[in-house]
Amino acid sequence: MLWMGPLTLIPLAIGAAIDHGIAPRDTGALLQWAGVILALGAVSASSTVMLTRAGDRAWLDGATLMQRSVMQHATRVGATLPSKIKTGEIVAIGSSDIYSIGGVLEVIGRLAGGFIAFVVAAVAMLTSSPLLGLIVLIGVPLATLGLVPLLGPLRERTEKHRDEVGAATSMAADIVSGLRILRGIGGEKQFTDRFAETSQRVRKAGVNAARIDSWLSGIEILLPGLVTILVLWLGARLALDGTITVGELVAFYGLSAFLVIPVGVAAESVHHYNESIVAAKRACTILAMKPAFESPEHPKPLPPGSFGLHDETSGLTFAAGKLTVVSTTGSDAFADRLGRYVDAPVRAGDVPLREADIEEVRNRILVAHNQDVLFSGKLADEIDMGGSVELDTALWAADAMDVVDGLENGTQEFLAERGRTLSGGQRQRMLLARALSRDADVLVLDEPTSAVDAHTEARITQRVAELRRGRTTVVFSQSPLWTRVADEVYVP
Repeated sequence: MLWMGPLTLIPLAIGAAIDHGIAPRDTGALLQWAGVILALGAVSASSTVMLTRAGDRAWLDGATLMQRSVMQHATRVGATLPSKIKTGEIVAIGSSDIYSIGGVLEVIGRLAGGFIAFVVAAVAMLTSSPLLGLIVLIGVPLATLGLVPLLGPLRERTEKHRDEVGAATSMAADIVSGLRILRGIGGEKQFTDRFAETSQRVRKAGVNAARIDSWLSGIEILLPGLVTILVLWLGARLALDGTITVGELVAFYGLSAFLVIPVGVAAESVHHYNESIVAAKRACTILAMKPAFESPEHPKPLPPGSFGLHDETSGLTFAAGKLTVVSTTGSDAFADRLGRYVDAPVRAGDVPLREADIEEVRNRILVAHNQDVLFSGKLADEIDMGGSVELDTALWAADAMDVVDGLENGTQEFLAERGRTLSGGQRQRMLLARALSRDADVLVLDEPTSAVDAHTEARITQRVAELRRGRTTVVFSQSPLWTRVADEVYVP
C-alpha cells in the first residue's frame, strides 16, 4: 500500500501544480507542489525497497515451507512411497512447483496495494468528474474481467505441461539410476531417443501454455489502454468546454495510465494463481497419502534390550542375542515382514509388532537390504548413523577400511549420488558398515555380502559375529561362510 499509494497521488499532485502553480504563475505554490511530488517519490522509492525485500522473503518462505512439508510427509509415508507415486513427481515439486507457490505468495502484497490504488484513483476521479470517474470505475474492472475467459484453457494447458514435466523427470531419474546397465546391454541410444521424444512433448505442452499466457499479456495492456484513450478523449473535450481544468485533465490522464499497473498486477496474480493451483494439487496428492502403518491408539512397548522375533507365517523363531542365518531365496519379503514393512503376524517376545508403536519399531529393528541407497555427501556423514558403534569400528567390521584408505580424503571424501564412484562390492560394504554403526537392538541383513569375494566375506562374517555378540542379528544368506559363524541356522 505504501508502494502504490504515492504512485496514485503523484498524478493528482502534478495536476494541482499545473492549476495552482503554472497556470496562475505562482512560483511559491509551484515549489510547494514540487516538494509534495518529491516527497511522494521518496516514499514510493523507499517503500519499493521494503516491498521487494518483503516479497522475496514471502516467496522464499512459501517455497521452502512447501518443500519441507512435502519432504517431511514423504519421509513419514516411508517405504511405501515408491509404490504410490513416481520419483519424478517428488523431484518436480522441489525443482519447479515451489516456484509457483512462492510466486503467488509474493504477488499478494502487490495485489492488495493495487486494489487500494484503484479505490483511491476512482474516488479522486469521481470527486472531480463523475463521468470520467465512472468510466474508470467501470472500464478498468471490465478490462480485468476480460482476462477470465482465458483462465480455464490456461489452467488445462498448465496442468498438461506439469504432467509432461513429471513424466520427463521420472524417465530421467530411471535412466540415471540404470545408466550402467543400459550401456552394458547397448540400450543407451534407445533410451536417449525415448527421452528426446518425451522432451519434445514437454516443449510442445509448454509452448501451448505460453501461447495462452501471451494472449493474457497482450490483453492486460490492450484493454486498460483502450480505457485510457477513452478517458483522454473525453477529458480533452471537457477541458475545451471548461468543465474541467487543464490540471485535472493531466491528472486524469496520469491516473488512467497509472491504472495499467494495478491491472497488470491483477493479471500477474491470475497467472500465478493458475500455476499455484496446479502445483498445490500435486503437493496435496502427496500430503494426502498415509503411511502403510499407523501406531495403535494404545501401543505396547517392545521388550527391553536385544529381543527376539517370531514369524508366525514361517513358524521361525529368532532367539534374542543370537546370530541366526536363514538360507533361503526371495528373502526380501521375509526381511520386510520382520521389520514391519509389510503387514504380517510377527511378535517381539510376547508383543505383536502390530500392537507396538511404529516409531519404536523403526528405531529398534533395522532392516538393511542389499539394494539400499547411498546418498551424496561426505562418507562419514553417510555411514555414521549415530549409534553406539564408532565409525572406524563399523568400517572395520565391514572390512571396508581398504576402501577408505584408497580415497584421497578418507572418511571426508565426498560420495557421488548412490555411491556411483564405488564398485559394487565396495558399495555393499559401505551399506553394511552403515547398518552396523546404528547398533540396533535387532539387525536384519538381507544378502549383505553377495557382491564380495570369498576371502573378504570370511573376514566380514567373523567380524560381524564378534561385533554383534549378545545382540539379535538375522542374516539372510545362502553362503556357508555365514552358516559357519551362526548360532542358529534355518533352511526353510
